[in-house]
Amino acid sequence: MGDIMLPGVNIKAGTLVGTIALIFTAIFLIRALADGLVLSDILTDIFVKRLGIKEERSPRRAARDAIYIIVILLVTTALQPLIATLEPNVKDLLTKATIYVALAIILILIYDIGRILYRIVERKAESVADSLAKMADRRKNRE
Repeated sequence: MGDIMLPGVNIKAGTLVGTIALIFTAIFLIRALADGLVLSDILTDIFVKRLGIKEERSPRRAARDAIYIIVILLVTTALQPLIATLEPNVKDLLTKATIYVALAIILILIYDIGRILYRIVERKAESVADSLAKMADRRKNRE
C-alpha cells in the first residue's frame, strides 16, 4: 500500500495513512497528557506533604516539566518517520532541526527542574538548620 499513488492528491497512500495515524496518536497523546498532569499533581502533593514543604506551586511545575520532557521525546520520535518521507535535501535539514530544537527545550526544562529542586532542598535545609539551632539554644539555656 505504501507505493500506491493517490490520484488527485499526488501523494503515496502510505504517507497518508501514516499522517492519519500520527494525528490519532497526537490526539491520544493530548488526552494522556491531561490525565498525566492530574496524576502528577496528586503525586506531587503527596510527596510534598511527606517532606513537610509548604510551597505547592514549584513542585507541581517541576512535575509538569518532567511530563513535558516525556511529551517532547515522544513527539520528536513520532515525527521522524513522517520527516523520512520527505525529499532528501529537506529531510536531513528538518531531522537535524527537530532534534536540536527538542534537545534545547529539554535542556531548558531540566535546568528549570534543577532550579526548583535546589530551591526546595535549600529551604528544607534552612528549616532543619533553624530547628537544630533552636534545639542547641534550648540545651544551652537549660545548662
